[in-house]
This record gives sequence, structure tokens and C-alpha cells, in this order.
Amino acid sequence: MYKRWLIIVGLCIISLLTACSSNESTESNEAISDDSNAAADGATEESYDRVSMTDDAPDRDQSRSNQIESTESEQQATDQERKVIYTANLQIEVEDYTQAVQDIQSQVTDNNGYVVESTTYGGADDDRQEGMLKVRIPQQHFDAFIQVIEEGSMKVMEKNVSGQDVTEEFVDLESRLQSKQVVEERLLTFMEQAEETEDLLQISNDLADVQEEIEQITGRLQYLQNKTDLATVTIHLHENRVNIPNVHDEDLNTWEKTKQQFMNSINFLLSAGSALVVFIVGNLPTILLLGIIGLIVYSIYKKQKQRQKE
Repeated sequence: MYKRWLIIVGLCIISLLTACSSNESTESNEAISDDSNAAADGATEESYDRVSMTDDAPDRDQSRSNQIESTESEQQATDQERKVIYTANLQIEVEDYTQAVQDIQSQVTDNNGYVVESTTYGGADDDRQEGMLKVRIPQQHFDAFIQVIEEGSMKVMEKNVSGQDVTEEFVDLESRLQSKQVVEERLLTFMEQAEETEDLLQISNDLADVQEEIEQITGRLQYLQNKTDLATVTIHLHENRVNIPNVHDEDLNTWEKTKQQFMNSINFLLSAGSALVVFIVGNLPTILLLGIIGLIVYSIYKKQKQRQKE
């Protein structure tokens, strides 16, 4: 009896172990299935990401190229020679205006520059001269020219020197010019390949716009290049001289002045006598008439007075 119970208990234990092993195999199979599904989903998502990356590649390339161009532009602006526009304004005081202008022009010529504008005010005998000179000096001689003006006989009353850095603008214009020239070449190629009149007209209009932009950019580059190659110096000159009157020999010629005054007196007397003769002779009838009337009146007055006395 006891052995039977042991057999029954052993069979139950064996059946329980079998059931547990089957459950574990099922769970493992499900886990494997879940892992495979997850792997498949991951592969699908990865492939989608690759597709989307492929689709977004041009935009990223464009933005990357823009960043590269921007970096290259900044690098070029840093590496190449700086483009600076120098200007100077000087207020100077001189003793001799004419000589000072000649000296400045000589210094400008020696420094391979040229005079742009020259203006002069005043210039009378007792008036002081003033003026203005605007000159262009090569940038490499700019400091030396200013130093010569300061150390010369001219007195610098006011000095103002300024510089404008246009390097980044210069590099940007060069980059834009290269891009526009590439577009111009493409449009010329398209124009050669165009067969329809409408396409040819459209390409011609686009080409004209691009060429106009190229001319504007080229003009601006030439302007900046000229401004950076030659500095502009404006010089205002004020003459500070003291006029001392000189004693001339003709101012001390007493005998000549005496003779001149004597002749003036004689001429005055002759003129007065001539005027008196003209007056008397010209008015002689009137004078005679007045004389006769005066005599008659006097005789009448005298007779009346004589009667009163009697």
C-alpha cells in the first residue's frame, strides 16, 4: 500500500516537471519570436531613416556648402591683406600761403600722389589768404606724408585720421562675382542649346540681369580697390602773417609835393578869377540897370534928407 502511494506521488512529480518544461519552451519560443519581430522592426526603421537621409541629402549638402563657403570667406578675409580706406583732415597755419601750397604739391608729387581739388580764398594786398587742398596719396606713403606735413614749417592746428576696414565686403563681392560668372557661363550654354524662341527670350532676359549684376559688382570692387590703394588727405590752410607798412622814397618827396600844391593853388586862383570875369561880363547889362536904379534911389533919398534938415 505504501509503495503504491510512492508510485502515484512520483508520477505526479514527473507530470509537473513535464508541464513546467513545456511552458518554459513555449515562453522561450515566444521570446525568440518577439526578438525577431523587434529586430525586423528595427531594420525597417533603419531602412526608413536611410531613405529619409537620402532624401534630405541635397538640403544638408547645400547647407553644408553654404557653411563651407562662409567659413572659406571668413578665412580668406583673415588670411589676405586687409583692405582699409584711410582718410585724413588737417588744419594747418602757415606764414606764406603761396609757398606752403607749392611745398605741399611738391611733397605730393614726390610720394606719387596727385591733387584732386584746390581752392583759394582772399588774396588782396592787406588780406590773409586761405584755401583747401584735397590730395590722393598711395597707402604705403600715407604715414610718411602726414609726418612730413607735421614736421615741416607748417603748424598743425587740428588733425583727424580715420580708417574703414572693407576686407569682408571685398571678399564677399569677389565670391558673388565668381558665382555670377558661373551662372553667366551656364546661361550662355543654355542659349546655344535653346531651340524655341520663347526659351531663347527668357534666357536672354536672365542673362541680361546677371550681366548687369556683374557690372555693378565689378564697379563696386574697382571703387573699393581705388579707395584702399590711395588714401584721401584734405588740408585746410590758414595764413597767419603780419603786414608791416614799408617806407617808400616816393612817400618822402617833399619838393615834388610842394610844387604840386603850389600849382594847385595857382590853378584855384585862376579858376576863381576866370569865373569872376565871366560873371561880371556876362551879367553886365543887369549890373548897369541895377546901378542906374540904385543911383536914382540914392539921389531921391538924399534930396528928402536935405529937405528935412532945412
